[in-house]
Amino acid sequence: MMNYEISLTPKTLHFKQPAGTSRGIYTERRVWYLEIRDEAGNIGVGECAPLPGLSCDYDFIVGHDNEYLLKLIRQANFIGGNLLSFPSLRFALETAVRHLQSGGNATLGFDTDFSRGNAGIVTNGLIWMGDFETMKKRIREKIDAGFHCLKLKIGALDFERELELIRDIRREFAAGTLTLRVDANGAFAPQDALQKLERLAKYDLHSIEQPIRAGQYEAMAELCAKSPVPVALDEELIGINMPVKKRRLVEALKPQFLVLKPSLHGGMAGCEQWAQFAQKNNAGWWVTSALESNVGLNAIAQWAASLDNPLPQGLGLGNLFSDNTPSRLQIRGERLYFEP
Repeated sequence: MMNYEISLTPKTLHFKQPAGTSRGIYTERRVWYLEIRDEAGNIGVGECAPLPGLSCDYDFIVGHDNEYLLKLIRQANFIGGNLLSFPSLRFALETAVRHLQSGGNATLGFDTDFSRGNAGIVTNGLIWMGDFETMKKRIREKIDAGFHCLKLKIGALDFERELELIRDIRREFAAGTLTLRVDANGAFAPQDALQKLERLAKYDLHSIEQPIRAGQYEAMAELCAKSPVPVALDEELIGINMPVKKRRLVEALKPQFLVLKPSLHGGMAGCEQWAQFAQKNNAGWWVTSALESNVGLNAIAQWAASLDNPLPQGLGLGNLFSDNTPSRLQIRGERLYFEP
């Protein structure tokens, strides 16, 4: 990369309203923009967006100055091989390189019906945690907007209240009309997780993401084998960056689905490895963004469209932030579109 200038610029994004998860509430989001400029003045931009308390490389990135991080990126030599342990940096490099090589085109060189503006990506409507009435209101808004698949964050309210919320949805919308996914973000205790999953199963759920905390392999393997609700792994994949370890984890736990996030799970290349191991073990998968700004979100959308996965994807619109970068992405009903 001797003939290229590279820079890494931090930015703090601010949520329009607090974003609640079972791990806490986000009010702001720190990201880093990687810029590569060639001798002709062409520029490629990528986003490094590790999440505090979640990403395996967050502490490393915030604990080192820009010069050290840039040295690490230069050593990657456009390939990203030595960034396996730093998925958010790897994703930033992948995106910036594709952006540069495409001549600064926002499609990043992906040639799909989506990148040409002819087709949209079906997405699930994400229902953020809140109090009971707030979540009911958000659910109604998503259904009225035309979504046929909703994903509910659970684990913050009393479980009985969360069951009541799901029960209310199912009273009005059967499984054939509305697909429901839930995401526990590891909120269930191993000793009562199966009992909770049996109660949730009454409401014809598509899947539950990460019912218990990551790293409890025996308990998770048992849940994947016994749960009446299909289990999707998310946080479980974080920090598992070597291909052989990815294969062993999927073979050992035998999940029904994987939820793939480039910023967390090894960049685009790393997520494609996860998808391959999932398919070899008869598991499904879908792609999800992880609170990136529009730079990262556009890259994930362009890449996801190239994979041609028929399941609803977990891609937001980036409108959570008051100070986001401009975007060519638009939501029409339940589909995400790109304006060429």
